[in-house]
Amino acid sequence: MEGEVTSIVSRIRIVLPVVALGLLLSACGYNTIPTLEEQAKARWADVQNQYQRRSDLIPNLVATVQGYAAQEKNVLTAVVEARAKATQIKLDASDLTDPDKLKAFQDAQNQLTGVLGRLLAVTENYPDLKSNANFLALQSQLEGTENRIAVARRDYIDAVRAYNTALRTFPTVLWAKTAFSANKPMAEFTANESAQTPPQVKF
Repeated sequence: MEGEVTSIVSRIRIVLPVVALGLLLSACGYNTIPTLEEQAKARWADVQNQYQRRSDLIPNLVATVQGYAAQEKNVLTAVVEARAKATQIKLDASDLTDPDKLKAFQDAQNQLTGVLGRLLAVTENYPDLKSNANFLALQSQLEGTENRIAVARRDYIDAVRAYNTALRTFPTVLWAKTAFSANKPMAEFTANESAQTPPQVKF
């Protein structure tokens, strides 16, 4: 009986410091940096998902417009080319610390946004197109997607700011300089004023 009590006490002596260390680490911000990093990566995945959604809508939009406005070939070609360029630039979570790669991604997406705006402006000249049910559905989906892109970008910016702040502020800066010294600040998604405004898709 006494041997069992001694065995239990020795187990408690082994387990108790491990539990205490775990509580201490969680209370002092050790988990903050990896948690915020994963949140920022998840927000970036949302941004990419919304851009992919927009990219998937474009072939149908171009085909619909082409049926009514084939003479607008230069605008249609520009949209197709901009979409191709935007989908070629891939940016995964490991690239988020490289501002140049993020800027290249942004520039390609901004170019696509611009030519989409031109395409939608051209459709003003085609009343039959504007009343086409397929076009109206695509227009509505595109408008919703542009709004989702704006929200996803905003959420990503907020998540990156929280992560970058954790790398520089006490007490998490202690972990950033030791256990997470390989972690670099992530590049923020910045866009000019015109890129922040979704293209006008209401007629």
